Amino acid sequence: MNLETYYEYCLSKKGVTEHFPFDEDTLVFKVGDKVFALTSLQRWEKNEPAANLKCDPERAQELRAEYDEINPGFHMNKVHWNTVTLNGNLPTAFVKELIDHSYELVFKSLTKKIQNEITELEN
Repeated sequence: MNLETYYEYCLSKKGVTEHFPFDEDTLVFKVGDKVFALTSLQRWEKNEPAANLKCDPERAQELRAEYDEINPGFHMNKVHWNTVTLNGNLPTAFVKELIDHSYELVFKSLTKKIQNEITELEN
């Protein structure tokens, strides 16, 4: 997956906004003002692309055991976040599934009111 595909896919989800809350390097995607994905633009430039994605704790452990490209979240809560290396070893469809999973976890954690507002935005 390249940066453009990652960027466009994250931004295509309902109610998603992009931010640079920490610095000019860290691109953060939020839904309902909660982070579901972030990446370092400098790492992409250095050909070391990776993204931090939220993950169900049990599934996170399983994925880390199965894939060398999936590790505990760098600078994140290691129980709930994975750092996924996007060097081309993981199929794009699988990476999109991981992004979907992260988005859905965060979306479900939002209040019903905010969920409804986001859903209505897109209809």
